[in-house]
Amino acid sequence: MTRIREDFAEILKLVRPSARVLDVGCGEGELLELLTREKQVDGQGLELGPENVAACVARGLSVVQGDGDRDLDHFPTRAFDYAILSKTLQQMREPRHVLNELLRIADQAVVSVPNFGHWRVRWALLSQGRMPETGALPEPWWSTPNIHLCTLRDFVDLCDQLGLRIDGCAALSDGRPAREIDPRAPIENWRAETALFLLSRKAEPAPPAAMPQQNLFGEVELPKPEAPVPKRRGTRKA
Repeated sequence: MTRIREDFAEILKLVRPSARVLDVGCGEGELLELLTREKQVDGQGLELGPENVAACVARGLSVVQGDGDRDLDHFPTRAFDYAILSKTLQQMREPRHVLNELLRIADQAVVSVPNFGHWRVRWALLSQGRMPETGALPEPWWSTPNIHLCTLRDFVDLCDQLGLRIDGCAALSDGRPAREIDPRAPIENWRAETALFLLSRKAEPAPPAAMPQQNLFGEVELPKPEAPVPKRRGTRKA
């Protein structure tokens, strides 16, 4: 039996059947194929590498060759139920723009990021004085595609700045079952090796009620009631 990647298994739980899904940076299409088979989603991929695009097409998947940093702008607003970005945000040149675009074109976004605040990362820096290589960050510094690493606290702060709501979060570690966490809890910034977030836009607040105005003498001026509209009288017939 083929072992499903743990972040894929969590995404499979989140996505509802027959949903419209965009997988940004879909690679060779493993996640899209899984969602299509298990949840019968209407899926589309966006992938930069031509070899990966060819692999997706060979799987019978719908995929567009494009750059997630620039080409999300071309998708119509609310075209999807879910936009997925799995372990890719840290490789984007404009993470803020990408997150904004994900939640423009989809009702919810599923985003997973490696946590640079994990205790193994901290220990490697403290004890060795070198850039860490861990299960979530396996490449050496000179060949890694990661250019915008962050901690859980950093990511939560960015969501707050962008007006995004965190609807759910799970911590992922190689070889261990995923567990639901509160990403704002300080301990999770140490414990979670990778975190998977379910995001949506915060509802726009209702406009405040009009406040009574004061005149120059400090007296409250209440809004004047509108004058009643006079009823129109019917004309007599001769």
